[in-house]
Amino acid sequence: MNKNIQRLYDIAGKAERIIIGLMSGTSVDGLDVALCRFSGAGLDVPIRLLAFETVAYEEDFKKEIAAVFSRRDADLEKVTLLNGWIAQQHAAIINDCLKKWGRSPAAVDLIASHGQTIFHAPRRLHHLEKFGNATLQIGDGDHIAVATGIITISDFRQKHIAAGGEGAPLAAYGDFLLFSRKGENRIMLNIGGIANFTYLPGSLHANEVFCTDTGTGNTLMDAFIRKNYPGKYFDENAQIASRGSINEALLAALKDHEFFAQGFPKTTGPELFNLQYLDRAKQRSQSTTVSNEDTMATLNRFSAETIADAVNAVAGNGQPFSLFVSGGGMHNPLLMEHIVSLLPGASLKNTAVLDIPPDAKEAVLFAVLANEAVGGGNIHFGSGRNGIPGVSMGKISFPL
Repeated sequence: MNKNIQRLYDIAGKAERIIIGLMSGTSVDGLDVALCRFSGAGLDVPIRLLAFETVAYEEDFKKEIAAVFSRRDADLEKVTLLNGWIAQQHAAIINDCLKKWGRSPAAVDLIASHGQTIFHAPRRLHHLEKFGNATLQIGDGDHIAVATGIITISDFRQKHIAAGGEGAPLAAYGDFLLFSRKGENRIMLNIGGIANFTYLPGSLHANEVFCTDTGTGNTLMDAFIRKNYPGKYFDENAQIASRGSINEALLAALKDHEFFAQGFPKTTGPELFNLQYLDRAKQRSQSTTVSNEDTMATLNRFSAETIADAVNAVAGNGQPFSLFVSGGGMHNPLLMEHIVSLLPGASLKNTAVLDIPPDAKEAVLFAVLANEAVGGGNIHFGSGRNGIPGVSMGKISFPL
């Protein structure tokens, strides 16, 4: 038997597994690295976060990704070169983290790598009849496995699409396994570049679980800052937005898109919510001369209202629910102030009270997917009900 096949077989049979989860989101600000210990698999699996770090990307890395990210005119040679190069950068970060944490690569069973999304193309956005849903993440798993010496599971989203999903959001799987609680309806809201949430019913019935994107989270705000404030990548502490006033005409134009009228579940990305989207909304609302501060104030409110509208559409049935927030958007005080005011019936917390730091949550969730891929099985959500196929996900790459 191939030694790596034997190694994977042994890992699958272990009572405990040590897995590194990686997440690099559409904000392209850094790599989240979560070292997790799992005892078993499935619902209520005991998990302990042993170490976590977000490693900021250098300027050169950000520029390379920006050259192909969400661009229809991306250079195919550059995409091809970046596929391996990104993986090598991620592998170097992993090796550095292990040294910092005093951990040997031999003590780690698996790496779960999300990769770097460069284009998301669900059918609802591309409208091409002969093509289905599609998404592309680069950062090849083989390169990570060889450079770290650790079996790597990557490219999770393709199985989701092959089984009838849109490739996102994948948070439903980990959210259901880690955070469901009998008798308490929960909404796990993640505000990254794109905002999404998972609805977890207190009944614990998997076929009632609901997961969807809501629209832009930080993407539009971050893109506007990068364009208009060289050297800045986001509106730290909402300093710029807080100096502005909401332009109601522009806000109405931003919300006037078929995406928001579509049923759940649905996915989207910067392919829709970009600066061209903002420019078109300004033209339609005759607000092309709106100041930068007012534009940022309006974009901030736009993210908050579309999040709240989606949450209310799912949970606005009079039943109490708890809202747990994670992702970079939770650090934006103005955005959170808007969300709290728009969801007065919600008990709002972050995932730290559930023993998972909110900044680590997405990386941990991909570690959960890797744990299920080798030690669990298909996660059943009622035969793909609510756009959540009952599948395990990920491609396996072996070291030398």
